[in-house]
Amino acid sequence: MGDSGEGLVDSEARIQERMEQLQAERELGKKPKLGNPQQMRKLESLKLARIEMDRQLQGTTNPNRRNQIQAALTDIDRQLRELQTQS
Repeated sequence: MGDSGEGLVDSEARIQERMEQLQAERELGKKPKLGNPQQMRKLESLKLARIEMDRQLQGTTNPNRRNQIQAALTDIDRQLRELQTQS
């Protein structure tokens, strides 16, 4: 009886290992494939800047500051589009 229990544990371990392998393959597929590391850094930097500007926009009530942030978001979006079309 001890042998059948070991087989079940081995099977579960193999299933878990395969699930982790599939997850890793999915994550690799999601990453942008830029050949230039400098472009990749700029892309990541712009994405982070956009997240930060969006966060600031949500917390700002001053209309002038909201306009400034909207302009910054528009510029960031433009730069992201340009960078993505270059790759």
